[in-house]
Amino acid sequence: MAKIAETAAPSRNTLGCGTKLKGDIESNGDFRIDGTLTGTIKTKGKVVIGSTGVVEGEIICQNADIEGSVKAKLQVSELLTLKSESNFEGDVTTGKLAIEPGAKFSGTCKMGEREIAPKLPLVDENQ
Repeated sequence: MAKIAETAAPSRNTLGCGTKLKGDIESNGDFRIDGTLTGTIKTKGKVVIGSTGVVEGEIICQNADIEGSVKAKLQVSELLTLKSESNFEGDVTTGKLAIEPGAKFSGTCKMGEREIAPKLPLVDENQ
């Protein structure tokens, strides 16, 4: 009997406003942070840091939009967008960078290379 493969859509995850988390996050889907994360987030999807979001640590992802406050080492394989309200401090490695007027950026940036962020293994959801 043939086994039917199930195709799971990438998940969308949220860390809500007022929520604080210390630790590491790994995900295959997109992640939105409106609370506070102290640690590392690794995802094959997009990371959005909302206007109330605060991240200290490391972010590794495909794309990122930042509106809140980030103090981190950031590796984005495709596009990093710093919105006008954002406050970023740290080191960035990205394929492309867009900074809106009003955004605060303090740190270093290395960009334009093809394979910047390491290939992330699929997260085994059965673990």
